[in-house]
Amino acid sequence: MSQGRRDFLKAAATGLASATVGGTATAATRATDRPDRPMNPTMPRGLTLLNMRRGPGYGLGVKLERGVLDVSAASEALGLPAPADMDDLLQNGRGAELASLVEAVGKDREAVFLLREEKIAYAPLVTRPEKIVMMGFNYREHAEETGTPIPKNPPLFNKYNNALNHHGGTIKLPTAVAREFDYETELVIVFGKTCRDVSEEEALDYVAGYATGNDFSARDLQYLTSQFMIGKTSDGFAPLGPHLVCADLVKDPNNLKLKTVVNGVTRQDWNTNDMIFNCRQLISFASRIMTLKPGDIFYTGTPQGVIFGEKTPRAERAWLKPGDEVVSSLEGLGELRFTLT
Repeated sequence: MSQGRRDFLKAAATGLASATVGGTATAATRATDRPDRPMNPTMPRGLTLLNMRRGPGYGLGVKLERGVLDVSAASEALGLPAPADMDDLLQNGRGAELASLVEAVGKDREAVFLLREEKIAYAPLVTRPEKIVMMGFNYREHAEETGTPIPKNPPLFNKYNNALNHHGGTIKLPTAVAREFDYETELVIVFGKTCRDVSEEEALDYVAGYATGNDFSARDLQYLTSQFMIGKTSDGFAPLGPHLVCADLVKDPNNLKLKTVVNGVTRQDWNTNDMIFNCRQLISFASRIMTLKPGDIFYTGTPQGVIFGEKTPRAERAWLKPGDEVVSSLEGLGELRFTLT
């Protein structure tokens, strides 16, 4: 790219950044479509994002019509500031910088920093959340199929960062301690603003975006004691991705088709409109108990169709095994694929 073009794009992006700071409602500044809500310049808007492996670390990608924008490469070439990865974007409120960079790249016909998505080496969508919050039994028929009373309040539990996994990843099954491995496709909420004691009405204003996730489980460990944690947080047990779709692009998170396919066979096929506690209720409830921070993630529960809910004796069920491929999908959020070894 010529120095003249770099200077032109940098000047154009600087102007866009200034307009954002001044309060113009760009993709980076709209916190909500409602005019009575204050604008927030920190969260990304109008974008489909991904986290990539880049050298020894991670890099941020933006899905565009012509390919995936390598944010770090574009930032270096244009001399513009930009978030290093998804965690930097969310935790440090760098949405305005990212929007300016994307606008500048849109004026560049050379697009030397665009990648083909099939060539991407995916990383976990987020890698350094402070909290991974999980929701159990949030669909009535799932509770019924497992013989669990319908919860009166959201039963929350947790995973840890060691469980984070990515699109195209693998899970090495801990077969020395478990054998009853199961899938749970779930809508995942990713936070973009600090969230504490919020109302249901305002709850979605704190969401940066949504993603496809799988609450992978070892059922024999999950029910070994009264606590779920040991059956939920083995290494790689929280696949997440491939994309973070910004919240303003998801009209209603509680009206998305959800599906799980194992080795080409559909096992779950439902809709998030059947949640017992919807996304607004979950966020408001959790925020009264703890502070949810930018970059935190919230798995919202799975519907019926899991192996654990089958009526055949547990010893006779076809639990997941090495060599199986699981595909989880949420409408508009992309297909999350991973394999078992």
